[in-house]
Amino acid sequence: MQGAGQGKAGPLAALKAVFWAFFGIRKRQAHDEVSHLKPVHFIVAGLIGAALFVLALVTLVRLVTGKG
Repeated sequence: MQGAGQGKAGPLAALKAVFWAFFGIRKRQAHDEVSHLKPVHFIVAGLIGAALFVLALVTLVRLVTGKG
């Protein structure tokens, strides 16, 4: 019965779930939407999110310190 929703909620849904997890907030409905995804989707989404976060921090520090 998950086949209908599985096509919609792909790796982008995992990215969305990881994004909200970085903030520590997520609704029960969001958990139900991504509960059928493979763990590899969350691992890749987490790595992408962490890389973007570090890149944003480095960019912000360079802008503030004037070394950019």
